[in-house]
Amino acid sequence: MEILENHILGVSSTGKIEFLEEEKQQEKAAKEWGFNVLDIRQLKKDEFLIPGLVDTHIHAAQYSFTGSAVDKPLLSWLKDYTFPTETKYKNEEFARNIYTKVVRRTLKNGTTTACYFATIHTDTSLILADIANHFGQRAFVGKVCMDKNEIYPEYKEDTRTCLSETKRFVKKLLSRKYPRVKPIITPRFALSCTEELMSELSNIAAAWDVHIQSHISEAKEEVLSVKAMYPHRENYSKVYESNKLLTRKTVMAHGCQLSNEELDIFKENGAAISHCPNSNISICSGHLDVRNVLKRKVKLGLGTDVAGGYSASMLDAIRRTMDTSKILFIQDPTVEVLTFHEVFRLATLGGSQALGLDDIIGNFEVGKEFDALLISPGESSSPFDVFEDDSKEDVIQKFLYLGDDRNITEVYVAGNSISLPDLS
Repeated sequence: MEILENHILGVSSTGKIEFLEEEKQQEKAAKEWGFNVLDIRQLKKDEFLIPGLVDTHIHAAQYSFTGSAVDKPLLSWLKDYTFPTETKYKNEEFARNIYTKVVRRTLKNGTTTACYFATIHTDTSLILADIANHFGQRAFVGKVCMDKNEIYPEYKEDTRTCLSETKRFVKKLLSRKYPRVKPIITPRFALSCTEELMSELSNIAAAWDVHIQSHISEAKEEVLSVKAMYPHRENYSKVYESNKLLTRKTVMAHGCQLSNEELDIFKENGAAISHCPNSNISICSGHLDVRNVLKRKVKLGLGTDVAGGYSASMLDAIRRTMDTSKILFIQDPTVEVLTFHEVFRLATLGGSQALGLDDIIGNFEVGKEFDALLISPGESSSPFDVFEDDSKEDVIQKFLYLGDDRNITEVYVAGNSISLPDLS
């Protein structure tokens, strides 16, 4: 994390960062870029800009029960809460209501980029993409694919239907030419997909050069079930790798139970992990050793994993990542605790790397698009206080640990000021 004071940042009409100079270079920059003093907006005392937050894993369809239903482990949680809820998304009015609220809420919380799971329903998954585009959020949207479901048999599609509907979803969404909302191939996880489906989905992803998302090694019970279902595969990662689902455009959520050998498979294939600490704790799945993942040079971002995670705020993901790191240290003092600087990076540039967008967003490098949040610690309703002897770093740290949407007073995606919606 680098803090730049007394700098001037210029954004073009196309939303790209054209220059970032020290204030003393203002006259030179003005001549080169053709602006004058009146064009410059001066931030107020204590205000600062940060890159937009990147949520690499969130289930839009589960938003309605966020903050409840976190009393069971993964597979029981899916059976009793998730699958019954997701079946309702055949209804377009129901879907539009929930999807509008989740996009509004995440933007309000500073999520400028979101990687969404929708449901198995093609038409309402397209509605989610339309809503994200309407509000101006950068997003990946996935129609969920699953051709088996021993937990809740009524929620699945047959293999041929799933494949044909996935192709229809991808073609339809790409044809709309949304500038920043893209399709993502979404096999739910190995327990709900045949190898035929997974293999064909990888072909679809390759044919249209689109991203892939799924889950892996979230809970011990799940890992054992995958081992029993795919005894001919060496491990969970090999199930996906053998079906060509681990690519440089793949992000897999959780990974709590991954071995070092499996992390090496991720590195070799260029695949990324989405760390979802709130969910990992809330439904008792496990703890991901982020430090070990980073040491093995695997791309990693943070995710809220609504509704396994009970908060749609990436600030919460930052805090729970810090908590998990310290829990691992308590259990094993040889573990190196993450710093808040490192975790802030994971929520921004790390997330953009995990989603293959780091050449476009993630920080304020010249040439990237201006996805940013204006943070105002001095707001009268702020949940924390700033004191005269607080350094700039102190104020940023306070925001990351104590701040919320009341401090996020402006949101920008590709240079466009997003009108923060009234959530009342």
